[in-house]
Amino acid sequence: MSSLSSTAAGAVLGAGGAVLAFDVGGTDMKAALIDGEGRIRALERRPTPHDGDRTADAVVAAVGELAARFRAAHPDVEPLAAGLLVPGHVDDEAGIGVFSENLDWRDYPFRDNVEAVIGLPVSFSHDVRGAGEAEHRLGAAAPFDDVVVMAIGTGIAGAIFIGGRLHAGGGMAGEMGHSRVADGPECACGGFGCLEAVASAAAIARRYTALTGNPVAGAKDVLDRARAGDEHAAAIWESALDALALDLSHTVALLAPEAIVIGGGLSQAGPALFEPLAAKLDAILTFHRRPLLLPASIGEDAGVIGAALRARDLLAAGGRAAHAADSTHPAHQRASA
Repeated sequence: MSSLSSTAAGAVLGAGGAVLAFDVGGTDMKAALIDGEGRIRALERRPTPHDGDRTADAVVAAVGELAARFRAAHPDVEPLAAGLLVPGHVDDEAGIGVFSENLDWRDYPFRDNVEAVIGLPVSFSHDVRGAGEAEHRLGAAAPFDDVVVMAIGTGIAGAIFIGGRLHAGGGMAGEMGHSRVADGPECACGGFGCLEAVASAAAIARRYTALTGNPVAGAKDVLDRARAGDEHAAAIWESALDALALDLSHTVALLAPEAIVIGGGLSQAGPALFEPLAAKLDAILTFHRRPLLLPASIGEDAGVIGAALRARDLLAAGGRAAHAADSTHPAHQRASA
């Protein structure tokens, strides 16, 4: 079990219903139990289970296991709802994971299956939209009505806020990672030259290994080698920055955000990412509004905090009334057994 990050340990969501929160990423998944005072009482991080076309089932099983463990360890906290975030193309309203190229699922009914396992109403959304909501309510994006929260990790995606409201676009908005910025390489989505295939943390490491034959642990290793004078590493890093700047210039031209908040693993590069990226973006733009480029402030636990906020929203809206009212539902019987 992971320890609480400094951000999450001090985070208080305020008084409200106790909730469970689950943030599933391409590499890791996190789970948290938040009590009625808004304190994070338990937080666990583990590798996301990968099991081919059964990966979604494995994720639901892991959610059920974590929920049971948290309830057993904290009998004084009775969660009333849960928030679940997953990557890929997500239909929030239907509760379906439509497609994930990295985790091998299509049209999977996450919300219904998780409700059946844990016996609670579930709020369901995209992992980056959930983390973006946390940043917009509690973090670096909070001062802005027009802002994009971008995550650069295993994949790349964004949460778009226009006039202070999240724009989901039927679950398709914010798929910045699948805009074309180059002639290659091939992307897992089937396209060529997608931003995610060029500039995600995973792609930077993968491209360096393909170019040199030298395996690296991640993008940080590539950056460290570039700083040490490795010309191949420097070329890979520069090309990733160029691709990111080009993609952000399109975002600026379309949305004119006041700020772009960047989180995810690549943001941990700090000034080595933000300073040259800002310069490259500025060189592309002409009359456009120059957005502030800001690091995400909530940190690696933004997803679970966003999931918890969404679960609280579900309770405030009355929950999924049919689910809560039907005491004969098998999930309720399991939960009370």
